[in-house]
Amino acid sequence: MEQRISMVTLGVKDLSRARGFYEALGWSGAQQPDDEVAFFQAGGMVFGLWAALGGHGAPGIELAHNVRSPEEVDALLAEAERAGGTIARPAARADWGGYTGAFADPDGYVWEVAHNPDWSLADDGSVRLAAPD
Repeated sequence: MEQRISMVTLGVKDLSRARGFYEALGWSGAQQPDDEVAFFQAGGMVFGLWAALGGHGAPGIELAHNVRSPEEVDALLAEAERAGGTIARPAARADWGGYTGAFADPDGYVWEVAHNPDWSLADDGSVRLAAPD
């Protein structure tokens, strides 16, 4: 596993209110593909707000590590399990077109491992949102 975080996602009660708060702080360029999630580019990583986060087993925050291929998702989940982690979500195709799974570290913090074909991942591990249509 490369030593980096691709995305931090906060579980929110009201996506519109949360997005408005960050925009009032000066954040801009949010991408909101549906009524459950919004993404902001934050330097070389992504900051997400997700109304449905709690339904996916995370206690209000989820870290993400994006990889370059679906095969890397499977390999990293296996590596995390060998290291003492627990598989929180087995890898599977996602309805948004990617491939994703998740593991929990020994303290229960959840890491999503994802291949998102619409985002670019640079050699240094920085991730970039796709340009809006």
